[in-house]
Amino acid sequence: MKNNEEYIFDAAEHSYADTGSGERREGRKKRPLWRRLWRMLWITVVAVVALQAVLLVAYKWVNPPLTPLMVTRWWQQWHDSDREVNFERDYVPLEDISPHLVSAVVASEDGRFMRHKGFDVEQLKIAYRETKEGRRVRGGSTISMQTAKNAFLPHRRSYLRKALEAGYTMAIERLWGKERIMEVYLNIIEFGDGIYGCEAAAQHYFGHSAKTLSRHEAAQLAVTLPAPLKRNPANATPYFKRQTRVVEGRMAKYGQVNLKKKPKNTKPEDDEDLFDFLRWRKEYDRKHAEK
Repeated sequence: MKNNEEYIFDAAEHSYADTGSGERREGRKKRPLWRRLWRMLWITVVAVVALQAVLLVAYKWVNPPLTPLMVTRWWQQWHDSDREVNFERDYVPLEDISPHLVSAVVASEDGRFMRHKGFDVEQLKIAYRETKEGRRVRGGSTISMQTAKNAFLPHRRSYLRKALEAGYTMAIERLWGKERIMEVYLNIIEFGDGIYGCEAAAQHYFGHSAKTLSRHEAAQLAVTLPAPLKRNPANATPYFKRQTRVVEGRMAKYGQVNLKKKPKNTKPEDDEDLFDFLRWRKEYDRKHAEK
């Protein structure tokens, strides 16, 4: 049994220890608010970046369950009394998609899909010149860029989104390859209000699977893509029919797309990437500033 003197000494030690821990707790409570907010901010940023990196790798094999656009469309439908809440989606592997559809979207959306490294630098240059000259701007978005945007990013126009889109495009070109990019693209792209992917579109508009799409049906779906909320095969306007014939003509010219290998007879511009375009733009702006 401890004597009184030892008991008092032990009690004093515990008292000092408790006082010290209390001071430390008090010190933590007095941490400035801005520091706590800043800590929460960078932790959130790191967590988001880590999640996106995981998804970027996982989507090489795993099918994206949802995309930011799907969530946005559902929200818009829910809050618009004139629109029906609709979600049609059925993921299918590339071998269960008609080769006609692959050829049609390449002919319609990105004729140099198998040649470029994610960015059609030639088209980007043309679009940039037109913008500077105040002319009607043509689209320079490739299938790879559209896949990156649809899979990972909201459809909001901003420089930040464009920068992120460029980063994701370079990443999926390196990690996924052309076959996987095309497969994901055809399974998440919007073909109508609440209709996502070619299988859902084929069933909705034609009553059969994407594997059995004819050349004409594939061309119709490709024409839908630039404006899926306004164009569709169920309401084929004269303009829609003309564009369908244009796409069919390009399909005949290009022939069947081989996703397994790069075409022969490549040109020097086929090896250009985004950094080549940025260097060209800097030189272009410098020359025009001197005039």
